[in-house]
Parts: sequence; structure tokens; C-alpha cells
Amino acid sequence: MSFTVYPALDIRDGRVVRLAQGDYDRETHYGSDPLPRAQAFAEAGAQWMHLVDLDAAKAGGYTLAPLLDAIARATGLSVQTGGGVRSREDVARILDAGAERVVIGSLAVRQADQVLGWLAEFGSGRLTIALDTRQDPETGRWTLPVHGWTETAELDLDTLATRYAEAGMKHLLCTDIERDGMLSGPNLELYVHLRKLLPGVEVQASGGVRDLADVRAARAAGCGGVVLGRSLLEGRLQLKDALAC
Repeated sequence: MSFTVYPALDIRDGRVVRLAQGDYDRETHYGSDPLPRAQAFAEAGAQWMHLVDLDAAKAGGYTLAPLLDAIARATGLSVQTGGGVRSREDVARILDAGAERVVIGSLAVRQADQVLGWLAEFGSGRLTIALDTRQDPETGRWTLPVHGWTETAELDLDTLATRYAEAGMKHLLCTDIERDGMLSGPNLELYVHLRKLLPGVEVQASGGVRDLADVRAARAAGCGGVVLGRSLLEGRLQLKDALAC
């Protein structure tokens, strides 16, 4: 299986930001220059990038279509992007705006039957299913928090991910909530588990990546890709070095 490095930009109010564990009240700003940053990704040799609309993730209604179009025109990067996807029309609109893949997160948990239908309609190669998870310390079960991670869905990660895989899912972005934006290292045990559970699915590691050793470890764990956010923004990791892996 190939290994893809996804440099990431999270956008809120036009600014590049990072949230600690998804908390909008724990936000760090990194400037108002998303397009030049995307151009730098391409110049470093990236072929893909990951783009998140944090405003839409909170309120619905994807707002980054102009930026997505500008990135496609200026860089040639393939972009997987999401935030606030609520309907089939949202998926179609984001694809029409130039996305290579649409990332579907909370809706993939709350309305799985609908999203399963989109895999067939749009093609599994055009969707990335994003499942944010937290391990229950008592049972060891990987739960699926929803509604701003304040409630827990009935189905657990293993059950829902298997259901999507059986329907043809090709791309799974899985974030360990406890590690998101914390620079504490990726949860390699989680990704090894998912690779065994979901053979043939490209599992993208997300959350906690600190340095080049973490990138290499994610690849060794069998991941099909890794999403790089804060470590790139803060210069702890150079994109060209990660790509060389």
C-alpha cells in the first residue's frame, strides 16, 4: 500500500488555526495566508493536502470554495477537504469546486445510511470517512463522540468502520481525540488495530504527530497516510523530510 503525506490547514475566519482537542476555545493562530502556505506545500513536493473549514464544521455550510479553487489553480495539489457537510448537495458542491475527495465526519456517524449511499453514488475514491474516536478507559472500547464530542454514539468505531468497509470505503481518516493538536505522538496501537480490522482500506493517521520519527512509525504501522498539522505549522517537522519517507 502506498503512503501519502497530507499537510493540513484548518481555516477559521480566513485564518490558519489549530484547535487543541477540537476545542474552539483553545485556538492558536498561525496567520492569514492559507494560499501561500498551500503553494509552499506544493513547492516542497507534496501531491495532496488536507483542508478543513472550521466555521462550517461548527455552523454548517462549506465556505472555502473560493480558496479551494485558488489552491487548485495555483498549486495543482489534490485536495481532500471537509467541514460542515450536511447533505448530498454539499458533497456535490465541494467536488464541483475542485476537491478530489470530500471528508465526511459527524454525519458519517449520525446518518450512516445516507453516507453509505453516497459511497455508491459518488464513488468510494471521492469520499474520506472521518471517524473521531476516544477509548473508554474501563472497557477499552473505541467510542464515537458526536455533537462537539459531548455525546457518544451507540455504535462503536469497530462496528461502524467495518460497516463502511463492507460498503466499499477506501479512505478512513481516524483521529484519537485525546491526541488531537497535542503533539503527544500518534496512537500507533489504534492504527495497527484498524489495519488488521480493515484490510484494503487506506487508514490515515491523524492527531499527535510530532516529528519525522512519528511519520515513519505511522507508515510502519501500516497506515496509508498521515495528516500533518501543528508540527508543520510550528516548524517541528519539515514537509520535505516527511515526503522523503
